Amino acid sequence: MAVFEIEGGIKLSGTIEAQGAKNEALQILCAVLLTSQEVVINKVPAIVDVLKLIDLLRVMGVEVTQLGDESYKFKAEHVNVDFLETEEYTRMASALRGSIMILGPLLARFGKAKIPQPGGDKIGRRRLDTHFIGFQNLGAKFSFDADKGYYAIDASNLKGSYMLLDEASVTGTANIIMAAVLAQGKTTIYNAACEPYIQQLCKMLNRMGADITGIGSNLLHINGVDQLKGTEHTMLPDMIEIGSFIGMAVMTQSNITIKNVSVENLGLIPTMFRRMGVKLEIIGDDIIVPAQEHYEIESFIDGSIMNIADAPWPGLTPDLLSIILVMATQAKGTVLIHQKMFESRLFFVDKLIEMGAKIILCDPHRATVIGLDRQIALRGITMTSPDIRAGVSLLIAALSANGKSRILNVEQIDRGYQNIDTRLNALGAKITRLP
Repeated sequence: MAVFEIEGGIKLSGTIEAQGAKNEALQILCAVLLTSQEVVINKVPAIVDVLKLIDLLRVMGVEVTQLGDESYKFKAEHVNVDFLETEEYTRMASALRGSIMILGPLLARFGKAKIPQPGGDKIGRRRLDTHFIGFQNLGAKFSFDADKGYYAIDASNLKGSYMLLDEASVTGTANIIMAAVLAQGKTTIYNAACEPYIQQLCKMLNRMGADITGIGSNLLHINGVDQLKGTEHTMLPDMIEIGSFIGMAVMTQSNITIKNVSVENLGLIPTMFRRMGVKLEIIGDDIIVPAQEHYEIESFIDGSIMNIADAPWPGLTPDLLSIILVMATQAKGTVLIHQKMFESRLFFVDKLIEMGAKIILCDPHRATVIGLDRQIALRGITMTSPDIRAGVSLLIAALSANGKSRILNVEQIDRGYQNIDTRLNALGAKITRLP
């Protein structure tokens, strides 16, 4: 396992650009299985989860050609469905949660699929019911082998149907969309996730010949077609990385410019940072975060304590709550962070408390942060990255702390952030990667 050694208390400066969106990449890459023609994808982030998925596609028989640092060409003309029966497939698919999204394309094009229980962050229960209930609504037959931890689906004759999802799952919605585009007849999905990543997937599929309407809403209509063709697609910048850079700039009192952020796809993110007292300047498609010595958390109109919670899009993405929580530790004021979706995602706050932060973990979903207003600096410690988002939040805390910090298990950070140490060192940070 690799370790980051961080020298804290250094102000950063300069310009940085976000990588392609991780959460978009995982579903867009799976969509190449829907056609035998060439698909070119640009702005592919070179992060562990994405590279693992590309490797999985390659060994399944997809021709993969890297055209540049961030561009790939895929041709899924000769997919080996029998590979799903091998131990190698079990090993590769179980190591990557994003592998769940190969199911929809495989069902649509080949009529069958199977997958072991996928891996990913240990942030609480992440149920897959929405995926499989959606497939069943399309006529698929589903079975689960509890002893082997394997899901198997037979979908030799998918037919469109109406469905009301019990949760607006992003990956579940993506999977159902990809299964429905080649199903017979019309599919209607109500309570669909409508994140920009889903919008991107739908627009890409329409360019490939699909017939999807209602894009951007939670009510999608899909008329099945016989086949899809190739296309070219460019992914959005990663909104979570953009938010991470904002939080980093504020915590380290740095002047940072974040380039090409796709402002129209950020939703409430700038608003939520402003509620935390952060000054942001949006010029064109760039965000400028000026160096700020102090920032004060707003109160609600009636004077009550600010409550920031995650919600389905267009609400605040849960992936940014860890960043906002860390940033609140040095703000003036108090905020209640309410993580509704995952019950283990706030457990990293014990490390922040050890660093000197004033945080009350109310329960697995809620934490009250009493800002120090920079009266007391966080202090460097040794800690372990439990998941992607907590890991980069601890990195931000370490960059702002007095003294040196060590973060173990940084492979978790690498799963979601491309060359993060090299890119931040270019801004003046002192992060050393040790074996």
